[in-house]
Amino acid sequence: MNRKSLAILLSILGVVILSALGWYAYSSASQAEAIPATFDGSRAYEDVETQVSFGPRIPETAGHDQVRAWIQAELESAGWQVEVQESEAMGHPVKNIVAKRGDESPQVVIGAHYDSRMYADNDPDPANHTVPVPAANDGGSGVAVLLGLARALPKETVPVWLVFFDAEDNGRIEGWDWILGSREFVKNNPIQPRAVVVVDMIGDADLNIYKEKNSNTAITDEIWKTAEDLGYGEKFIDSSKYSMEDDHTPFLEAGIPAVDLIDFDYPYWHTTQDTPDKVSAESLKAVGDTLLSWVVGQSGQP
Repeated sequence: MNRKSLAILLSILGVVILSALGWYAYSSASQAEAIPATFDGSRAYEDVETQVSFGPRIPETAGHDQVRAWIQAELESAGWQVEVQESEAMGHPVKNIVAKRGDESPQVVIGAHYDSRMYADNDPDPANHTVPVPAANDGGSGVAVLLGLARALPKETVPVWLVFFDAEDNGRIEGWDWILGSREFVKNNPIQPRAVVVVDMIGDADLNIYKEKNSNTAITDEIWKTAEDLGYGEKFIDSSKYSMEDDHTPFLEAGIPAVDLIDFDYPYWHTTQDTPDKVSAESLKAVGDTLLSWVVGQSGQP
């Protein structure tokens, strides 16, 4: 082989190698983009522990101020725009936290309450009936799922608002009522999302979420089908059990389709035993994965 032929052969080999390297780099990048975001159940569990470490998150307490500032910082770190909507209900200040990723009106709202109950009046020990609830599951789990979604949701979804409701959990106490924060939110935000999903008490290590009887049937069925497809059918029970007054109620009353995801078979509800050891990363991930997949699926709908 003469020098000219060798030079041509080496040039061709160089082009082939460069083309192959370019294709590999493009293929790798495309595969990375194709990998869907995943919900981090372990991180969510740590978020439950962090909330409980702040102590009682009762409105107008130090713990309430600390958890609100922490939630806002976590959301902003994940790239969300955060607004604290302040109002008043029954003489109590209400501070709802609203996270957005743009100026569009939401097509989907996902909510949870971040306050905790001031009295563990369901505790088996009467001496604890005036002690605050640690609220790992009843409050903490829903917040953890919303923060996990804030970190995992792709930007290319339908417009989503994540709403952390204040003043939900002190009903049946003189001077208070249930769901004050969500009522204020609905009153002060004239929006018409296609779907609202509220998550409450969804971290129980023995997770059994039944279909809530007041919830929108079509959206409920969509979410349960998503859970089944992901292998979480044992945790999302395909039958109805409870009728709840929860943060989805004001939306339903306003004619907005809404669903409540809640495991009300929780023996530590409103007791001093509602602590992080009763919650599991696996349960948080089951709910987080399901909602993540469901929201992504909404993006293909008109």
